[in-house]
Amino acid sequence: MAHIHEKIDFTVAIFVVHAGKVLVIHHKKLDRWLPLGGHIELDEDPEQAALRETKEESGLDVELIGERPPTTGPGTRALIGPRFLDIHRISETHEHIGMIYFARPKVGKAEQTTLAPAEHHAIRWCDAHELDELRPAMSDAVKYYCHTALRELA
Repeated sequence: MAHIHEKIDFTVAIFVVHAGKVLVIHHKKLDRWLPLGGHIELDEDPEQAALRETKEESGLDVELIGERPPTTGPGTRALIGPRFLDIHRISETHEHIGMIYFARPKVGKAEQTTLAPAEHHAIRWCDAHELDELRPAMSDAVKYYCHTALRELA
């Protein structure tokens, strides 16, 4: 998706964990190993974006992990909070505010992972040791989120 704003956009990153492994993709355009994710579109909330991006990029239906406060009422819908937030520079003039979610595949679905060939060179489940073997090397930030997701969703 194109950028919504010239200076800053909101994005989601989804670290899906199953059987002691985290799902990562080798992004074609960026030539990096990353989690599933992308831009939050104008007609969706962060939860919807996380579920949509996960489905589009892996074929998986997932359950987002996190707390939903009991505050839904007329005019307000409580959302599952992201596990982390960050801001990262995309170019000299553009940044992304990233909402980092942890997720699990819905029961019996982890084996149904599919590659999005227009966007990715590869998709794979990695344990903590395999993350260090990926080439090109994963960024320290992405590796931190992978290890944290693996530890918390073990």
